[in-house]
Amino acid sequence: MAPFLASYSESLADQGFSQVSFLKKTFLISEFSRWLNQKNITVCEITAEHQKAFLRHRGCNRCRKRGDAISHLEDMASWLREKGIVPRRDIGSADETQAHGLLREYSTYLQEERGLAATTIKHYVWSVRQFLNSLYRAGQVQLASLRAKQIVDFVRGRAPGDRTFSAAKDTTFALRSFLRFARYRDYVKTDLAAAVPAVAGWSMASIPRAMPLPCVHRVLKESKRWRTAKGLRDRAILLLLARLGLRAREIILLELGDIDWTQASLRIRGKSRDERPLPLPFDVGRAIATYLRKARPTAACRRVFLRSRAPVGGLESSGAICQIVCRSLKRAGIQLACKGSHQFRHALASDMLRRGLSLTEIGQVLRHRSPNTTRRYAKVDLTTLREVALPWPGGQS
Repeated sequence: MAPFLASYSESLADQGFSQVSFLKKTFLISEFSRWLNQKNITVCEITAEHQKAFLRHRGCNRCRKRGDAISHLEDMASWLREKGIVPRRDIGSADETQAHGLLREYSTYLQEERGLAATTIKHYVWSVRQFLNSLYRAGQVQLASLRAKQIVDFVRGRAPGDRTFSAAKDTTFALRSFLRFARYRDYVKTDLAAAVPAVAGWSMASIPRAMPLPCVHRVLKESKRWRTAKGLRDRAILLLLARLGLRAREIILLELGDIDWTQASLRIRGKSRDERPLPLPFDVGRAIATYLRKARPTAACRRVFLRSRAPVGGLESSGAICQIVCRSLKRAGIQLACKGSHQFRHALASDMLRRGLSLTEIGQVLRHRSPNTTRRYAKVDLTTLREVALPWPGGQS
């Protein structure tokens, strides 16, 4: 691996790794290269099993160090694949099963033809993998022999184990999506999506869990004191959540070209590849501009918000935004039962409702595709509900 180490080292430097991390990675890869020479293994023959065998050998023959992680070797393997030095099929685990190939094809279908978000695709593929594993233990899938009873039995056996109605419902969504894909690809001859049972639930039963407005003001006021690079980034993200009610995924996908500074507007990528312009408030624009000028790392990535630690790149998932919210609430000394980023969105809708805006206007601001989604917020308008409430029979006790 010596001929490729210099180029890989430049790649690590471009990704912003610290000197300590850089030395750990390159030193471990150098030893791995010597071990490959001893075993007469060429670069094109490397598999995941070789990586694990090397780490076992290293652990048995010397004191295992903290930085001896297989992720260092996997990063090098990924780099070799990206550069075309090694074909993608040559580095990896054992032979791919039929189930793995089917799931990969399904994932590509969801991304390219359905336009789903990466997080949604991950959840759908995970649910379908559980379904296939319950039916085909050896990984050899035979969808042509699939029957409706097998689908119903899986849902019935799994639904009680889900902690919430939403989780059980997501499982049925994933199964219907996969079975439509299977019918589309002609892997099954009948429409088995109709055989997926519905999970019992009640429409409009939940109440939006909005963050109290004083807590929103408090965390935004506290964020003005943050001066580190991470703090400037987090303040801009909090303002996007609080002022515009953006979803976590919409913040992650925001790119530099989506900001029109002359027109003070943002282009937001919503669900199903929907793009809509939004006005850019002055305080939000100032926070983003401060982050871009003073704190954003230099990188080829066009995303507005980047990771604060190497490898430098865009935030990976909605969970990163949730972690920022949790950390910000903790720094502001706010204790809440629910600390998700969506609470800012609920708080914005509730505040607009209290200030007299109609549900139609709120739905336009929050970019709801269905009016029923906005109707949920009518349940938090207690003042209006008291005006239309009927008297309790028998009077008050």
